[in-house]
Amino acid sequence: MLRFRCFSVFAAVALFSFGGASQAYDKLGEKKIFTLPSYTTAGGKPIAQVKVGYETYGTLNGAGDNAVFIAHFYSGTSHAAGKYKETDAAPGYWNSIIGPGKPIDTDKYFVVSADTLSNLNTKDPNVTTTGPSSINPATGKPYGLSFPVVSMRDSVRVHKALLDSLGVKKLQAVAGASGGSVQAMEWAVNYPDYVERVIHVIGPGFSISPWVIGLLDAWVLPIKLDPKWNNGDYYGKEEPLDGVAQALKLVTLTARHWGWAEKSFGYKLADESKKPGDERTNVFLIEDTLQKAGVARAKTTDANNKIYMAKANQLYNVEGEVGKIKARILFVPAASDLIFPPEFSKKAAEKFIAQGGKAEVFVIEGEGGHLDGVLNVAKAGEAIRGFMAR
Repeated sequence: MLRFRCFSVFAAVALFSFGGASQAYDKLGEKKIFTLPSYTTAGGKPIAQVKVGYETYGTLNGAGDNAVFIAHFYSGTSHAAGKYKETDAAPGYWNSIIGPGKPIDTDKYFVVSADTLSNLNTKDPNVTTTGPSSINPATGKPYGLSFPVVSMRDSVRVHKALLDSLGVKKLQAVAGASGGSVQAMEWAVNYPDYVERVIHVIGPGFSISPWVIGLLDAWVLPIKLDPKWNNGDYYGKEEPLDGVAQALKLVTLTARHWGWAEKSFGYKLADESKKPGDERTNVFLIEDTLQKAGVARAKTTDANNKIYMAKANQLYNVEGEVGKIKARILFVPAASDLIFPPEFSKKAAEKFIAQGGKAEVFVIEGEGGHLDGVLNVAKAGEAIRGFMAR
């Protein structure tokens, strides 16, 4: 039976911070690095010296069967909870639901989160990833566009090798938002006897829709139009930061909702003394805020990695493999999501149930758009807690 539940409390809207107001995971986090000497992609291409960063919370039990894997979203990292140091401005992006006594309870579960291949944030010192910005051992130079195409399935396969190295024998759940929900479903398809539950937050269901394929293309177009991108050959030269900033601005805008824009900005001006009708360069507050945020985030984002991550998400389609899934699935869409509307989750849940699977749907109410699944995931906290207990 398909169950639909929703939560109606409206929370204050956060803009670009991926932190929360809740108490941080009680121990300072440590970023570690996992290395595979070689890896062959799902497309059959070899990659040498594959590395991904990861962090853990809680303790693995003797049987190795109390683990939970947290997969991050398109522009995210493995920093899901806690802080690296006390002075950090904010904890990890899902800190509100990961930690002692929280829905994903680190007193019960050993929680692991890892950076994907071709992670966007490769210039962040707390991120380790292998992608087009990495050094090709065969040439001693960055791969650039010679790096093989990778899918989200490739990241999942690398992460499975990581969990094997840690002694994990079973996952009580794989949870993730957006691109992380894609990885969570890939886990269930590829390792059906290993995964007990999937928590698919603000996700597409079992495939990327043509609408989102087009969005992902639009999200990287500003990079390709920046002359400094130079068809991916910019390492050691001036980088296409303008294109990256515009691309990130577009991602943020489409990941929100018009209700959020009206409540957060209205028709306020960036500078009340500079009216947009007087000069072309005079702008509204929402324009100025999005632009500044894009410029700031561009400093840690690699252009080619962003393009590769877009392709990895475009390739997601497990519609023909749904029958392999043995895990129970909790779909957690956001009511105002313009990227993966709740209809996507409901349709996927109905398909899964029709094939004999067990699924539930919990809708996060609010006007924060797609990012409600990151910034306001605590609204689904009790639904997640209950799902983990069943």
